[in-house]
Amino acid sequence: MIKKYLDNFKDFPKEIWILTLITFINRAGTMVIPFLSKYMKENLEFSYSQIGWVMVFFGAGSIIGTWLSGKLSDKIGFYKVMVFSLFASGIVFILLHYATTFEELCVGILVLTTIADMFRPAMLVCLKTFTTKENRARAYSLTRAAINLGFLFGPVLGGLIIMQLGYEYIFYVDGATCILAIIVFMFFVKEKKLQVKLKKHHENAVKKVSVMKDKPFMLHLVICLITGILFFQIFTTLPLYHKERFNMSEFDSGLLLSLNGLLILLFELPIVNYVSKNKINNHKVISLGLLLMATSFLLLLFPWEAILIPMMLFMTCGVMLTFPFANSFAMERSNEMQEGKYMAAFTMSYSFAHILSAKTGMEIIQNSGYESNWMFMTVLGMAGTLLVFKLSKMVEKEELKERMIPVESNENN
Repeated sequence: MIKKYLDNFKDFPKEIWILTLITFINRAGTMVIPFLSKYMKENLEFSYSQIGWVMVFFGAGSIIGTWLSGKLSDKIGFYKVMVFSLFASGIVFILLHYATTFEELCVGILVLTTIADMFRPAMLVCLKTFTTKENRARAYSLTRAAINLGFLFGPVLGGLIIMQLGYEYIFYVDGATCILAIIVFMFFVKEKKLQVKLKKHHENAVKKVSVMKDKPFMLHLVICLITGILFFQIFTTLPLYHKERFNMSEFDSGLLLSLNGLLILLFELPIVNYVSKNKINNHKVISLGLLLMATSFLLLLFPWEAILIPMMLFMTCGVMLTFPFANSFAMERSNEMQEGKYMAAFTMSYSFAHILSAKTGMEIIQNSGYESNWMFMTVLGMAGTLLVFKLSKMVEKEELKERMIPVESNENN
C-alpha cells in the first residue's frame, strides 16, 4: 500500500521535489494566520467589525501581490519573484508583532500579504515549467501534500507556543521559516537553469488570448471565489466559534485544523491519481466537492461539540475534490506567454474570497449569529455546485466547436 502511494511521485524532476521541500518548511511555520482572528479578539480586544476590516486589508494585499506577481513573473521570471517574496515576507512577519493598534495592524497586514502573496503565482508558473500535462495535477497535489504535512505541525506547534510563551513568539517562528525556505530553494535551484527552461517555453508560445475574454475561465474564477469563501471560514470564523461556543483552547483548535491537513496528506494524491487514470470528468468531481463543503456548514447547525469532527471531515473531502482540479483547469487554459497573468487571476480569485469570507462572515455573526452564517455558506456552496454544471456545458460546447473546425476545413478543400 505504501509502495502504491509512493509510485504516485516517481516521475517528478528534482526541481519539483525542491519546490515541495520549501513548501513544507514554509507551511510548517505557518502559525500567525490560523490564530490571527483569536489574537485580535483576545489580545488586542478588537471588535468583530474591526477583525473583519483587518481581514479585508489581508485580502486587498493578497490581490495586489498576486497581480504584481503575474506581471513580474512574465517579465523578469518567477525565480526572482519567489526569492523576494519569501525573504521579505519573513522580515515583515517578525516586525508585525510590534503592530498593536487597529490602524497599525491594517497597514502591517496589507504590506505582509502584498509581499507574501507574490509567491504563489510565481510558484505555480515554476510548477508548470517543470511538469507535463500528464503529471501536472499530481505535481500540484504533491505540493499540496507538503502544505498539509506542514499544516499538521504549524497550528499545533503554534497553539503550544501561544499557551507556553505567548502570541509574540509565533511571529518570529513564522518569519524564520519563510527565510529558511527560500535559502534552501536558492541553494538547490539555480536561476541560470530556470532561464533555459523558460526560453524553451517562450519559443513554443501561442497566440495571446485576453484572460478577460476567456469566458469559461472567468466563470471558473467565480467558482473558485465561492470555494475560497467556504474554505477560509475555517481560519476566520470557525476558531472563534470553537472558543465562544465550546470554550476550546488554541491547542484543541489547532488539532482540528491539523485533522484537515492529515487527511489531505494521506488521501488527496491517491484520489487525484484515481480520477486521472480513470479519466473521470473533473467538473463532476469539483461539483461533488462543493456539495460536500456546503454540507459541512449544514452540520454546524447542530450545536454539539462532537459535530465538529464530521464537519471537518466533510470540509476536507470537499477540499480534496475541488482545489487540485480547479488548479489543473486554470493551468490548462493558460498559454506560455501568459502563464503569469492566468495564474495571477486564478490566485486573485482566492484573495477576493479571503476578503469576502472574513468580512461577510464577521458581519453576519455580529448581526444575526453563527447559525445565520452557516446557513448562508450552505446556500452559497449549493449555488457554486450549479455553476460548475454550467461551466461543464460551456467547455463541452467549446470542445465540440474545435472538433468541427477541422472537418469544415477538409470539406472546403
